[in-house]
Amino acid sequence: MAAAYTSKVTIERVRGPIRIATIPARTEPVTFGVHSEVAEHYGVSQDEFPPDATTLDYLVAAAGG
Repeated sequence: MAAAYTSKVTIERVRGPIRIATIPARTEPVTFGVHSEVAEHYGVSQDEFPPDATTLDYLVAAAGG
């Protein structure tokens, strides 16, 4: 069986937990980072990296849709 769709996504790690993804149907890249308990778990200072949605947040949102 042939794949019905192959997603063309690129992810660039900027530094630390910051990643930028280019995804189909979006003209602007999506930024991922860490926040609250996730930042604390990984020992990331929110003074160094401003809070942002995690890849896990997007995954949960996609699964819930």
